[in-house]
Amino acid sequence: MESENLIVGIETSDDAAVYKLSDEIAVIQTLDFFTPVVDDPYTFGQIAAANSLSDVYAMGGKPTVALNIVCFPNCLNIDILGEILKGGADKVIEAGAIVIGGHSVEDDEPKYGLSVMGIVHPDKVLKNYGCKVGEVLILTKPLGTGIINTAIKAEIASKEAYDIAVKVMSTLNKYAGEIIMEHEISACTDITGFGIMGHCYEMASGSNISLKLFKDRIPYIKEAKEYAKIGLVPAGSYNNKAYLEGKYELRSIPEWLEDVLFDPQTSGGLLVSCTKSEAEKLMNRLNELELKSQIIGEVIPLQDKYIIVE
Repeated sequence: MESENLIVGIETSDDAAVYKLSDEIAVIQTLDFFTPVVDDPYTFGQIAAANSLSDVYAMGGKPTVALNIVCFPNCLNIDILGEILKGGADKVIEAGAIVIGGHSVEDDEPKYGLSVMGIVHPDKVLKNYGCKVGEVLILTKPLGTGIINTAIKAEIASKEAYDIAVKVMSTLNKYAGEIIMEHEISACTDITGFGIMGHCYEMASGSNISLKLFKDRIPYIKEAKEYAKIGLVPAGSYNNKAYLEGKYELRSIPEWLEDVLFDPQTSGGLLVSCTKSEAEKLMNRLNELELKSQIIGEVIPLQDKYIIVE
């Protein structure tokens, strides 16, 4: 269906839908939910909520209202569900929004997430396309959470790897997003299940340009390298790679880094395209945050491949 008030739909696989209500207000609508990535129910609730809220920040908006989406087996203690919901509610409060109910169904495996509505000025919507040649790419969180989560499930992950992965996944993109919205940005998306390569492809194909990523600048959780080397790679990595076949070129990239590049992220960072001069100002402020941002690449004229990593 089409509407003259629909600012962002499904055409470019963007992060959320945006619908114009007036000359001053547009609503952002998104939802996401998934199975537990950690054993602690409160932490899982925080991570799932942060992931769901992320799409609003990727569109340049502010979350306002959230609804819980819950699947829960009747064989588990109901207190577990209470902790999941508490974790999610605390993240929503941190985002400055409110939870106003939701819907639950009985299922064999727990699943949790949010349907989130946010608001944004119609003229300030950030989209996942619009990159211009000569601009640079900034990533606001390190990669590797999918690999770390695989190690956690295999009970191999160190406490240090667990702690940093939880910190990355549970940190709201609110803080980076608020800084980004004060600057001139051409395109923005958040890095989730398609990995950095998948979201770069969406950004490049939608903008009709190519992206060059610098392998030495890709930020990752250090333990992800070790775990990737011993084969702790999620199935989603191989699915991402298969989907992007023929659309990228890797130049002298070690196998472990290739795994990191295709690693499906949970509640990953924001990927931003902006001018070099704007990037300098942005980086000065973004690096005041605990999770250091990094310039990871540049926008180049359209090549035979949408993404080049060298």
